[in-house]
Amino acid sequence: MNWKLALLGFGNVGQGLARLLLEKRKELKKKYDFEYSVVGIYDIKMGGICVEEGEVDLEKLLQIIDAGGMITDYSGGREDLNALGLIEMCKPDILAEMTFTDFETGQPAVSHCQQALAGGIHVVTSNKGPAALAGKELLRLASDNGVQFRFEGTVMSGTPVINLATGCLAGAKISGFKGILNGTTNFILTRMEGGMTYEAALAEAQELGYAEADPTGDVEGWDALGKGVILAGTLMGVEFKINDVPRKGISHLKPSDIEEAGKEGKRWKLLVECRDNDGEVSLKVEPVKVDLTDPLAAVGGATNALTFETDVLGPVTIVGAGAGRKETGFSILIDLLWIHSIALGRPLLNVGD
Repeated sequence: MNWKLALLGFGNVGQGLARLLLEKRKELKKKYDFEYSVVGIYDIKMGGICVEEGEVDLEKLLQIIDAGGMITDYSGGREDLNALGLIEMCKPDILAEMTFTDFETGQPAVSHCQQALAGGIHVVTSNKGPAALAGKELLRLASDNGVQFRFEGTVMSGTPVINLATGCLAGAKISGFKGILNGTTNFILTRMEGGMTYEAALAEAQELGYAEADPTGDVEGWDALGKGVILAGTLMGVEFKINDVPRKGISHLKPSDIEEAGKEGKRWKLLVECRDNDGEVSLKVEPVKVDLTDPLAAVGGATNALTFETDVLGPVTIVGAGAGRKETGFSILIDLLWIHSIALGRPLLNVGD
């Protein structure tokens, strides 16, 4: 089955997905009978392209980008194309929405998703804005139009948190979760435990590309909170408004705080915690001194981890990458394969050739 794909956003995630699609093209066909044609790409900084017949040559386009070029430098590339126009003109089967995240309004990504879903187009996204601020509405819109809205990559990049909880843990009641959902802050805290000040650790995180020039979204807990809101809505069925959730970052922590926790046999972690207390669900983000016996205490560097509280298995913890070009691109690929398998009416199985 050949799927027509359109990509919105061609930065790190979009390019990571494109490289994976090229690298795994033969494997995807042989193992899953998944075939694709990328019929359109748009990026706000690089322009766009929509092909009426055939497909975009991803290898050629990536060569242009790697050489410092733009999508407009590709044959047929256009400066006058925009995101909504791409959806309308290319008429893809699946839209991969990978534009920037806005936690205040969710725009323009929410509008991208709405237009596609209303037009009978499946949507997969790594953008936290639509899932956090309009997830329930978009899932309903998808259902009304017989398509899927999938967002695995919004929480722990390619590490399959949502698919694990909704699939492999089906039949178990999840009464809560807690986890490290921001790699930047975890890296900073790990370096502080090694003797660095907050300022020095932040500077190193920025130098390595873990933190932005303006690190507020990470160090003040906004990124982790957005992911917590997505999980609470998906797993607990409760919609939280981001500005109503208690949130505290790590910028106030000092070396003396780190040292004190070590003497207590504990370690600071910025945690997202959600609990069902007799039917009342709570959500918060704050730095916590975690006991060294807790699996989350052993998770260092930019790695993420999440523990689900279940009635059957007790605590279940998953650890893995929470960011990265290829890793987040992989999360989009996971969702593409889920859409494909459901359309074919058969299970998605990662077994031998």
